[in-house]
Amino acid sequence: MKYFVAEGSIVREIWSKADNILFIFAGSAAEFALNKAVDWLYFTGRLPADPLGRLFSTVAYGRMIIFSEYDGALAAIDKINAIHHGVEQARGAPIPDWAYRDVLFMLIDYSVRSFELLERPLSDEEKEEVFEVFYRMGLRMGLKDMPYNYQHWLTVRTEHLEADLIKCDFTTDLFKQYKKHLGPARYQLLKQVQLLIVPDEAKRLLPIYSISYLRPVIGFYKLSRLVGLHGLLKEAILPPAYKSQIREMDVW
Repeated sequence: MKYFVAEGSIVREIWSKADNILFIFAGSAAEFALNKAVDWLYFTGRLPADPLGRLFSTVAYGRMIIFSEYDGALAAIDKINAIHHGVEQARGAPIPDWAYRDVLFMLIDYSVRSFELLERPLSDEEKEEVFEVFYRMGLRMGLKDMPYNYQHWLTVRTEHLEADLIKCDFTTDLFKQYKKHLGPARYQLLKQVQLLIVPDEAKRLLPIYSISYLRPVIGFYKLSRLVGLHGLLKEAILPPAYKSQIREMDVW
């Protein structure tokens, strides 16, 4: 059977663990709040109304693409396109092409960053493989001006971070929604994760501290995986309403 992402791919390994996925979307949550196109996320009102629900919806589509057979993955990408086109028609304007690329760039960047933070350094070949998967996703979405390899992507990613991030009223409101839906303690944990994983260009614009108390905990968390305690730690820090969905992320 042909898959969009080959069995044994590093991308499958990254996206088969809930820890990695949660870190990917902790970083993405920060950048979404700063992106100059964040007003599009507010147009339907769904993101500020239920940011955690939107997270799991996005995760579901991402995993559908990564783990499905080839035609099923293409159908999932096409459905994402159709949803976005519907929003464009409702608003009477197109979503900027660079905004689509920004989202793909987040997925590339945070896939690499989360795995390297929680697991091990990736080889140049593995990083190229991560890029290639999302590059093909972008081509299917009809995006133009995509970087042609991982090294080129590094340059373009920096350019996007410098050009497309801004702190605005949407930033402040979205972080308020994160706090409301996570609760004070988990909200502080989210910001600590973001401090560890987001690029410097984003960190200087975010309402997060400059000192990380979480980095030493990461070492303990890695050790806890070896002795089977990481599940207990995860249960302690995640919202009860979403624990079953988070557990399902580890079943691939």
